[in-house]
Amino acid sequence: MSDIIGLAASAAGGGVFGLVGTVIGRVAGLIERRQDNTQERARWAHDAAMQEARMREMAAATEAQIKLADAAGAWRGLAASMEAEAAIGDSYRWVNAVRALTRPLLTLLLWIITGLVYLGASAEARMGIVETATFAATAATLWWFGDRGVKGR
Repeated sequence: MSDIIGLAASAAGGGVFGLVGTVIGRVAGLIERRQDNTQERARWAHDAAMQEARMREMAAATEAQIKLADAAGAWRGLAASMEAEAAIGDSYRWVNAVRALTRPLLTLLLWIITGLVYLGASAEARMGIVETATFAATAATLWWFGDRGVKGR
C-alpha cells in the first residue's frame, strides 16, 4: 500500500509541478507579450514622429521653393523692364527730354494725389486709403528712380 501511496504522491507531485510549470510559462508568455506590445507601441510612436518630421521638412522645402520662384520671377520682371527701356534707344533731343521728365512728373503727381487723398479722406477711411496710396507712391518712386542707374552705353 505504501507503494501505491508513494506512486499517487509522485503522480500528484508531478501533476502539481506540471500545473505550476504551465502557469509560470503562461505568466511569462503574458509578460513577454506585454513587453512586445510596449516595444511595438514605442516603435509606432517613433515611426509616427519621424513621418511628421519628414512632412514638416517637405512643407518647409516646398515653401522655400515657392519663395525662391517668387523672387526669381520678380527679378526676371525687373530685368525684362530694364531690357525694354534699353531697347528704346536714342531719338530726338526733345523726345528724350520728355521721356526723361515723365517719371519725375508722374512721381510728383502721385505724391500730390496721395497728399490730397490724405487731406480729403474721413478719419475712418483715411488709414486704409493712405496706406494703399503710400505703398503705391513709395513703390513707384523707388522703382522709377532705382531703375535710372548708370547704364553701360
